[in-house]
Amino acid sequence: MAISIITKEDLQQFKIELLEGIKDLLQARTTEQKLWLRTSEVRKLLNISSGTLQNLRINGTLSCRKIGGMLYYNYKDIEKLLTDIKK
Repeated sequence: MAISIITKEDLQQFKIELLEGIKDLLQARTTEQKLWLRTSEVRKLLNISSGTLQNLRINGTLSCRKIGGMLYYNYKDIEKLLTDIKK
């Protein structure tokens, strides 16, 4: 069993590649994407837990609208969040 050492630079490069991949996926879906997404759709899209999504709401990183007891997120805000993370 070989041991591989992962450096901070390796992790940074992985992060950049991952975010670019997510951005490419989002751009490909823009034409067919809904403008407003429900909580479950955002969690699935970003592959995050409900707690992480709640933290994004609480600290103001991702805004939402409450309509009829349901939370909705603007797709453009999600794209902006991913773009800001990359920078």
